[in-house]
Amino acid sequence: MLDVKDVTRMFGTKAAVDRVSFSVNGPAFVGIIGRSGAGKSTFLRMMNRLTDATSGQIIVDGTDILALRGAKSRAWQSQCAMIFQQFNLVPRMDVASNVLHGILNRRSTTQTMFNLWPRADILRALEILDRLGIAEQAPKRAEALSGGQQQRVAIARALMQDPKIILADEPIASLDPMNAQIVMDALKRINVEDGRMVIANLHTLDTARRYCDRVIGMRDGRIVFDGTPEQLSTGVARDIYGADASFNESATSTAIPADTTADRNYADLMLS
Repeated sequence: MLDVKDVTRMFGTKAAVDRVSFSVNGPAFVGIIGRSGAGKSTFLRMMNRLTDATSGQIIVDGTDILALRGAKSRAWQSQCAMIFQQFNLVPRMDVASNVLHGILNRRSTTQTMFNLWPRADILRALEILDRLGIAEQAPKRAEALSGGQQQRVAIARALMQDPKIILADEPIASLDPMNAQIVMDALKRINVEDGRMVIANLHTLDTARRYCDRVIGMRDGRIVFDGTPEQLSTGVARDIYGADASFNESATSTAIPADTTADRNYADLMLS
């Protein structure tokens, strides 16, 4: 269970996130929508402890994660995986190693320096890549992959952590429609099949309607809508985006094509 209580983040005299409160019971797929600067990314960064909150509580299964410090805060970050818009991979490192870096904080310094990983961890990384349809890319450098493939590597790295919650900060903003669908389909499968809560900042209304169980609209740091995708009417969009909501709805509606099947060939890789 997630219980967000009056979470606020001030930058000087400006509230980037202003007394945000909501609760989520169970492994829902929650979409957060709003203009750039609405506070969406700042809120996710507070959940992942990349940014400190000014006040408030974020309670997960009875623990206020905003009160955690040191090792306990780092342990929480392993349970709350973050996926970024720009992938945040190591470009010159191979795909499998990028995925294995999801559990970097569980390895010793020596193991990390020499890139030494137990066979079980390597096999698990390959299994996750196979699930996402890119196991054959494991030996390639991350920089050699397309944007959509790189984002799936980032999702695989998040899954390697075996997290309770996956946070995705505009995961398809830089992708073409076909790759956007592949990435969103992957996140939805993880939500449904694994029973993991997914909270995603999204920049398109149609994507929120198609994939989310619940949608939260933010404007100027505050929640102005909290409901189901079916309740995302034109009037609601205007409340979220302002007077030019009709422009935002059409301009930010990336056309995601009909269902497509990603290549799922398993790479026959040798383990040393």
